[in-house]
Amino acid sequence: MKLLVLLGPNMNMVGIREKAVYGTDTAEMIDQNITEWAAAAGFDCDIFQSNHEGELIDKIHSALGVYDGIIINPGALTHYSYSLHDAIAAVEQIPTVEVHMSNVQSRDLFRHNSVISDVCVGVICGFGKYSYQLAIEAFRELI
Repeated sequence: MKLLVLLGPNMNMVGIREKAVYGTDTAEMIDQNITEWAAAAGFDCDIFQSNHEGELIDKIHSALGVYDGIIINPGALTHYSYSLHDAIAAVEQIPTVEVHMSNVQSRDLFRHNSVISDVCVGVICGFGKYSYQLAIEAFRELI
């Protein structure tokens, strides 16, 4: 079983930016955690981060026939990227879980709305880096 973890804009700056929101672990440290959690749950895992919307869309399209599930933290694209919404909808046979490290409902009002949630099987937010671990555990039940 294989998972694709997609990380959107600015997720490469975790551990550097807004430490009170995202913590002090670097992106590389969290990637290592994700890989270990996936392996412990019996999944192979590929992680892809991009600050470019089109690259994320291309990666979603290329997931068909390769991955059994997608975990996506689209960053700020969550709130306005209808093209990400449509890409996830286009590969609807691959269950997708939306993840956010912060509790987006307790932050700026514009962060309260996700345009991709309705094409995802679930949303996990507010547990820091452990939001990814919870998503992996969810896939143990979904797949």
